[in-house]
Amino acid sequence: MTNVQGFDISQGFQIEGQDIRGRLVRIGPVVDEALKGHDYPPEVADMLAETLTLGATLASTLKYDGLFTLQVQSDGPISVLVADLTTNGGVRGYARYDAARVADAAKLQGAKVPRLLGNGHLAFTVDQGPDMERYQGVVALEGGTLAACAQTYFRTSEQLETIIFLGSNHDDQGYKAGALLVQRMPNKHITDSEETEENWRRIVVLLASLKLEELLDEDLSPEQILFRLYHEDGVRVFEAKPLVHKCRCSLQKVANTLKSFPREEITVEDGTAQVVCEFCIATYDFTIADLDQLYDE
Repeated sequence: MTNVQGFDISQGFQIEGQDIRGRLVRIGPVVDEALKGHDYPPEVADMLAETLTLGATLASTLKYDGLFTLQVQSDGPISVLVADLTTNGGVRGYARYDAARVADAAKLQGAKVPRLLGNGHLAFTVDQGPDMERYQGVVALEGGTLAACAQTYFRTSEQLETIIFLGSNHDDQGYKAGALLVQRMPNKHITDSEETEENWRRIVVLLASLKLEELLDEDLSPEQILFRLYHEDGVRVFEAKPLVHKCRCSLQKVANTLKSFPREEITVEDGTAQVVCEFCIATYDFTIADLDQLYDE
């Protein structure tokens, strides 16, 4: 997919006069780049697209300087889903799966999480470097969708009322995925009243009226989507943050990782070694001479 107007962005917004904030995320080329070269089955590609989108959405709700990682681990047909995002909007991700089990699951009906993931957990980590404490949140895969699992985390661990709409689609032009999140923020200076409760219920009902086709419509800008939903309340839209697919692997990083293992564990019969990046499928080959120099260092 070529660049599409209004995609590969994270758009923050605020409902006027209320303690309700939100994020709208739409990605297209970012998904296509993440999927390139992997030949994922459609079910796996769809779940990874949603993981990338959810990761970008959750990361945008946090203030951090470093790396945000969203990871799903399960005992199901898709055992691992990973999306990580840097502060400057670099996105990458990958999936691990059992092809035979995915094919069997594709024939079944039912919600995505129990069918394709099974039992496991969703975790996100914020890593701001060696001198900063890492932050991690974990929630069990107890819901029909990844969005439902994330909502459970915010409700039980952060005590934040949160609603997330999440989905993906693809055609001959490529993949598109989107998410819309609204959160009711705590305000110690305002006592909950019947009016504030009614306002929140109305915001949730309006979000529930959103269709995936509308969220992913190339002819609608993020601002137009938000105005359609919340023009009666008033919606303030902030500057959008661009997102771009970017893998952080390099020859030096791979070499440093290899050096942390005994040489006999990373070489094949002819004494050479090869490493393939799980994110971007880049291949790094090390000759015997390369390894001699590496381990001599």
